[in-house]
Amino acid sequence: MRNWAARLRQGTLDGIRSVTLESELLRVTVLPGKGGDVVEFLHKPTDTDFAWLSPQGLRDPREDVRGAADDVAPFVDHYEGGWQEAFPNGGAPSVYRGARLAQHGEVSGLPWRCEVVTDSEREVAIRLTVRTRRLPYRVERTLRLRSGTAALEVEGRAVNESGVALHAMWGQHIVYGAPFLGAGARIRLPEGVRVIPHASAINPPGRRVRAGGPWEWPVVPADGGGTTDLSVVPGKGDPSDIVYLTGFGDDGWYEIGADPGMRVEWDATVLPYLWMWQEFGASTGYPWWGRACVLGLEPFAGMPTDGLAAAVANGTALVLEPYETKVLRWRAEVLA
Repeated sequence: MRNWAARLRQGTLDGIRSVTLESELLRVTVLPGKGGDVVEFLHKPTDTDFAWLSPQGLRDPREDVRGAADDVAPFVDHYEGGWQEAFPNGGAPSVYRGARLAQHGEVSGLPWRCEVVTDSEREVAIRLTVRTRRLPYRVERTLRLRSGTAALEVEGRAVNESGVALHAMWGQHIVYGAPFLGAGARIRLPEGVRVIPHASAINPPGRRVRAGGPWEWPVVPADGGGTTDLSVVPGKGDPSDIVYLTGFGDDGWYEIGADPGMRVEWDATVLPYLWMWQEFGASTGYPWWGRACVLGLEPFAGMPTDGLAAAVANGTALVLEPYETKVLRWRAEVLA
């Protein structure tokens, strides 16, 4: 037991296995029992939680009594907000080589095995491991927090355990909302980033960005004429939309908010796209009912959100050769 410097605690949250990594500046709670979700990313000096929590709260998938089965419900009906690992499918349900994959793939809804890698005053680290059920993959995440820092460091591994070359979409489903994020907050990206709009409105009839492109970040043509500045978070009621940002080179990064803010860095050679999901209360049907004001900035391999088969068809899906391992390193740091 240690209650200073770097430390960790294992327990349960609403009946789901949890692990909390903590330093003097940061407290991060992870759910090995549900997809390895990050459900708390609290900057202690400012009492700011960067992990948005859904109005429907945390729901244990093991207690699922579904009124109607479909391939969207496993993710959406149990989506508590926070940050998820999406693999091997991204976005909508998809069929890949005979395997029917649900919304955002398999691993976000599975329990992960958890082991403590390091537990000292200088740093704490855990390793989460899971195998997919429908494709022959093993996925690992090592999450590390160091004393005196406000940064979470993550190393992910995706392993093809078969002798057959396979495709995958791999993403970090990172979203922001209240109390951290509000209207007028700023998003900063490297120079040269381009904006690729989704082909159609995700919540008809309106959208923020005109179809076509690619456009240059951040000021882009608006759907109804004029322009819209994607670097400024709008107020409640703006249309829902999703765009794909690319052109990061080898090292991807973004910053959002200020005092405090968040900086996320990742290996853009593995995840060359940044999905920008915008839901500002305009969706009044399932599953949001007008209650969600949230912005996703999600590093991804593959696009669009139409699922793995679409990413394979357009050549953006990740390819893992027989028995190949892909390694992804990323970090999230509070700017204060």
